[in-house]
Amino acid sequence: MDVEYDVIVLGTGLKECILSGLLSVDRLKVLHMDRNDYYGGDSTSLNLNQLWKRFKGDGTPPANIGASRDYNVDMVPKFMMANGALVRVLIHTGVTKYLSFKAVDGSYVFNKGKIHKVPSTDMEALKSPLMGLFEKRRAGKFFLYVQDYKENDPSTHKGWTLQR
Repeated sequence: MDVEYDVIVLGTGLKECILSGLLSVDRLKVLHMDRNDYYGGDSTSLNLNQLWKRFKGDGTPPANIGASRDYNVDMVPKFMMANGALVRVLIHTGVTKYLSFKAVDGSYVFNKGKIHKVPSTDMEALKSPLMGLFEKRRAGKFFLYVQDYKENDPSTHKGWTLQR
């Protein structure tokens, strides 16, 4: 292999991909490699076959649970603030041509052998088995506060400020 590179980036986690993209935008010749057969490092998203291989080893998942492509399981959930610095970096590198963004429909956790929805409303908080009685009450009050909060209406702030 007689090819020369300015930089070699090992791993395809988010930091490595951003670094690779920024160096490429600066016209450096980058070789980007990963030891896995998927992108994303520890924070990857796996389809059903990849998930099965990672946690069950050999074999294939049962056919009755659906097609592998119907699954996209994040090993580490990833959220980006819509107007955050990370989004600006992604736009600068041009990688947004290859990404799609989606509003979060819901988050789930695996706890005590079951999958539970993470509450996002006051009613979901009251029904959630993930919290005790006092935690449910506090979470419900928080969700109602956020729901009613209007930045330009101090009467909705209830003595709190988001800058503090």
